[in-house]
Amino acid sequence: MEYRYIGRTGLRVSPICMGTMTFGTQCDKQEAFRIMDKAYEHGVNFYDTAELYPVPPDAKLAGLTERWVGEWLQTKPRESVILATKVAGAASGWFVPPIRHGLTAIDRFHIEKAVEGSLKRLQTDYIDLYQMHWPDTVVPIEESLEAFDRLVRAGKVRYIGTSNDTAYGTAKALTVSKYEKFARFESIQNNFSLLNRRFLDELATLCKKEQISLLPYSPLAGGVLSGKYNQALHPKEANGRFAAYLKSPNQRQRAMAKRFMNDKTLASTQQYLKIAADAGLHPVTLATAWSKQFDFVASTIIGATHADQLDASLAAMNLKLSDDVLRACDRVHEAILYPMG
Repeated sequence: MEYRYIGRTGLRVSPICMGTMTFGTQCDKQEAFRIMDKAYEHGVNFYDTAELYPVPPDAKLAGLTERWVGEWLQTKPRESVILATKVAGAASGWFVPPIRHGLTAIDRFHIEKAVEGSLKRLQTDYIDLYQMHWPDTVVPIEESLEAFDRLVRAGKVRYIGTSNDTAYGTAKALTVSKYEKFARFESIQNNFSLLNRRFLDELATLCKKEQISLLPYSPLAGGVLSGKYNQALHPKEANGRFAAYLKSPNQRQRAMAKRFMNDKTLASTQQYLKIAADAGLHPVTLATAWSKQFDFVASTIIGATHADQLDASLAAMNLKLSDDVLRACDRVHEAILYPMG
């Protein structure tokens, strides 16, 4: 097993991280435990959750995923698991979280409130990596980082990270941490896949220069790279969340579905399916292995709704793609630039 360090921390993690956002909506507790147990048995020591999970966000279900992860955690030696969770982003952002009455912010009050709730649900006295789920456009980053720093000093959190952030936001946070002597963001969790290479434009350079680790989420582009939407008679009829989102009355869900599942992403995926077949790989294995091959990536976050789905993702754990396969993938991107926009 090749373990990697997150940023400049002592967190030594498996190259695959088990994501949990589907636990509570797309799979029940028994299956969630099977998924986590199988990942653990295959050497995965890194698990990621959030106070907002499961998805899609729902006021009645928020926190359920953390409770299940907390119950499962009691069956394992605590120090054998690197546990990551997140404080919900600000209501001033891209949507209003259905928790704390829709008034969330990355300020002192909400950070402290969120971490206490997560510690209780996770049944642990510390969190290895505590992340900002997305940035706050109103509260100064100085206030946010001071609150995170106090959690680190109190021993409730070992290290902190950001998510869904920009190069400017991440660089500004690093500057504040340096001069105020606050704990700094050691990781960034952003969307990154064969269909979404935007991270390579600017953030990759920042990560390499500043020793921040990317924890890519959605390496399968929400399941699109598995090929299930290409193989259906019509993408809208496939058994997947984006097919359901397209029919949803929720405008945000429909917009997300159209970003991930459109003519360009499906055309690109068709070519990636051929590359995988020619290389003798499952398309999920190809997509997962591609996302973890960069030197600024510490661990790629995978997801599952059934334990059997893990096989293809876990096959990428120690796989290094050949130069020929990587070049073939690059040619697809050159022909269809930024299919997700």
